[in-house]
Amino acid sequence: MSEGAGHLSPVADGPWAGWLSWKDTAPGTFLDAIGTSYSRSDAPGEATVMLATRPSHANRLGALHGGFLASFADHACFAALGAMGRPEQAEAITIDLNMQYCGSGGIGPDLRAEVELLRETGRLMFMRLTIWQEDVLVAASSATVRKASAPK
Repeated sequence: MSEGAGHLSPVADGPWAGWLSWKDTAPGTFLDAIGTSYSRSDAPGEATVMLATRPSHANRLGALHGGFLASFADHACFAALGAMGRPEQAEAITIDLNMQYCGSGGIGPDLRAEVELLRETGRLMFMRLTIWQEDVLVAASSATVRKASAPK
């Protein structure tokens, strides 16, 4: 992992001022396909992750591709953990990710993932999130994440 990975920093200006974003966007990785996300935590164990939609996120019908939504759900879990003050978990591993597609999202409006850390054990974190576009529920997801090993 490159230096700065997993470390969110505040956005200083623009529409996302006050939100957090990764310093290292990992150019050349799958994260390029997702785009830059912005996150914040307003309550313990809860965070919001925002992402702009773009034409490369669409399927043949012009709606948001289900694979993209699943990728965003996975990404949002880690962005949320960083916003919750757990940046060391950027190296955690997704054990399972379940998706329920609830509606059709489109290109243009931002996506909003509302993420909740439901439970944490010694090695696992259980998370749930909903993905919204404006006020329309697009998808819901649950994930189990195996925590990153402690540095030796």
